[in-house]
Amino acid sequence: MRTLKLQVQVSIDGYVAGPNGEMDWMVWNWDEELKNYVKELTGTIDCIIMGRKLAAGFIPYWATVAENPDDPQYSFGLTMSETPKIVFSKSPRPSSWHNTKVTAGDLVEVIKDLKNQEGKDIIVYGGGSFVSSLIKADLIDEYHLFINPAALGDGMTIFKRLTHKQPFRLIKSLASTCGIVVICYEPHRE
Repeated sequence: MRTLKLQVQVSIDGYVAGPNGEMDWMVWNWDEELKNYVKELTGTIDCIIMGRKLAAGFIPYWATVAENPDDPQYSFGLTMSETPKIVFSKSPRPSSWHNTKVTAGDLVEVIKDLKNQEGKDIIVYGGGSFVSSLIKADLIDEYHLFINPAALGDGMTIFKRLTHKQPFRLIKSLASTCGIVVICYEPHRE
């Protein structure tokens, strides 16, 4: 069975965006160890899933990076652009994005089907309510939380839809020189 991995930036107080969607608090001057962590994480995947709102910025951004060999993120941009993507939308239209399928299928059924297919692991990138739905349905197998050195006081959280306590087990952690601490958890399923 394939593993569904979440990679998400969060504030110290657990928000993935400010109250109006602000993301200007995220740290991007990553050291080599943090970049290598992401490279290792994405090296085990062959599918990216995301919600429509994030896809509208994410996919065109990485496609542009992948077209510019002089961009310092060129190699990662190629990975993001060339990896097949599935975008979940309530009003699907055929995708004009490279390597992208848009679906309105039942989230739980589509993800369970994907996890049972042959292949490498799957990674999910936000948005907040999309990820919250995955968490509520207990579909995420690894949580790679990139905790940024900022507190927001209010904003969007990915755990707001939980209806019961969810225990986790620590898999690994990494403290980077840029101030981000990565904590990787797996759900403690009984």
